Amino acid sequence: MPQPAPRRRPLASTLSRGTYPEYRRIAEILRKETVGGALLLLATVAALVWANSPAGPAYTALRDARLGYAPWHLELSVGSWAADGLLALFFFVAGLELKREFVAGDLRRPSAALVPVVAAFGGVAVPALVYVGVNLAAGSDGLKGWAIPTATDIAFALAVLAVISTHLPAALRTFLLTLAVVDDLLAIAIIAFFYSSDLAPAYLLLALVPLSAFGVLVQLRVRAWYLLVPLALATWALVHASGIHATVAGVLLAFTVPVLRSAKNGGPEAGPGLAEIFEHRLRPLSAGVAVPVFAFFSAGVAIGGWDGLVSALQDPVALGIAAALVAGKAAGVFSATWLVAKSQHADLDSDLAWIDLAGLALLTGVGFTVSLLISELSFGPASPHGEHAKAAILAGSVTAALLAAVVLRARNRHYRRVEAAESVATGDADGDGIPDAFERGTAG
Repeated sequence: MPQPAPRRRPLASTLSRGTYPEYRRIAEILRKETVGGALLLLATVAALVWANSPAGPAYTALRDARLGYAPWHLELSVGSWAADGLLALFFFVAGLELKREFVAGDLRRPSAALVPVVAAFGGVAVPALVYVGVNLAAGSDGLKGWAIPTATDIAFALAVLAVISTHLPAALRTFLLTLAVVDDLLAIAIIAFFYSSDLAPAYLLLALVPLSAFGVLVQLRVRAWYLLVPLALATWALVHASGIHATVAGVLLAFTVPVLRSAKNGGPEAGPGLAEIFEHRLRPLSAGVAVPVFAFFSAGVAIGGWDGLVSALQDPVALGIAAALVAGKAAGVFSATWLVAKSQHADLDSDLAWIDLAGLALLTGVGFTVSLLISELSFGPASPHGEHAKAAILAGSVTAALLAAVVLRARNRHYRRVEAAESVATGDADGDGIPDAFERGTAG
């Protein structure tokens, strides 16, 4: 008698729809980041136009003008103040977001966190290998720039999505945002470990004093800016004086901020915690001021006409960055996600196809803010390699954005249908305030 065929175990779902509160939170963040992305693009264009105009020397003079106080290494150029100071705020917000994701967001579940975290590691490792391969093959002296193409600029990427008007499904938007945040954390770790010099341990130990005081106050749920801001500035100044890049202070401060409300204040169910409150207040300042101002003082590359463009294209540093951003980043994110899914005997959510992930992986090649920062740390703001690196970051990011736009735009009709299914208007039959589509698809 023939035996019945064994029943196949249903495949688990990768990148499935998350919870409704997470969907609403991500949607709010992306709206703010999209506006910041538009300002970032405007600042970049303005810097490029000014630097390549007859008034270019005035731009260079403004960027290189020195301000500040010599002790503690705080006499810096205007461009360095933007990179070391303003980006510390950017990394503070990124640190708040990352901590909240892993403490109270959907990513507190290891099964949900695994895919974007592994994808972020793949998106760092493969571009670095591509860059190193290009420069080793050419016998270049630019190997210290290996980390330049490892970062993803979420604001720039979201500006691209806004331009092409793609209705990206919630699961992919959450994946993109989480991957970019983890990417930023990996970048700051790389900066701390590989791009710190002339370490002064005494200053680093002194930094623990205001950092600890800040941590105690926020754990007591103190919000008084006149207490927290001076402590944060003192931590930043001492970390900067220690030889570790000052943006690391932003992440360290963020990790001390509690995510959940204390029990005496009603616990997690009583409303947003301090991390979410700080993030809500500071994200507009980070996305709307800090990042665009940094971009303005970092993206002003004087191309030098046709000869300058040819010179940049012949530099293995520029070729390695462009290849890593366009091909390496996409290959790293896509292959890491595919390997995780297959190792878990999982498949993509029924709303998605692998071509969607390919388009999103291409979009992660939009490396800008942190890439520009690492290029300055690698080669200095005015060296030939540094100028070529900046030009390659711009060219590679634009190329990756255009390729991603082609793929994602081709799927836009499908995304519109998925978005309609996810919207609040899909119905709430049980009257609990959560759309039925999310109650059916919360598992993830």
